[in-house]
Amino acid sequence: MTVPPFELRSSRTDGTLIVDVVGEIDMATAPELAAAIGAADDGVQRVVVDLSDVSFLDSSALNALVQCQRTLAESEIDLRVVSPADRVVRRVFEITRLIGPLNIVESLDDALAS
Repeated sequence: MTVPPFELRSSRTDGTLIVDVVGEIDMATAPELAAAIGAADDGVQRVVVDLSDVSFLDSSALNALVQCQRTLAESEIDLRVVSPADRVVRRVFEITRLIGPLNIVESLDDALAS
């Protein structure tokens, strides 16, 4: 099985910054994820990080997400993370009890719902 290369795509819609991630998030790529999330500016009320196509994440990825959530909260920006229940990455959030703190949802539609 070939691992897809790490890729980040960002888009904006109605005050929401969407960061779509593909591949693995580890010590080498977590800073890129944090930088993409940190690109939220004054016009953004919500950041959605879509991990639907992420095959692996490690503790540096979890740390980046938690730190970004704290930073965004200080600016009153909501963070939601898409991690479908049928993917292995979801189990990492369950084990670390981050489902609630990181606002983990099933789908992009759920993340974009008010």
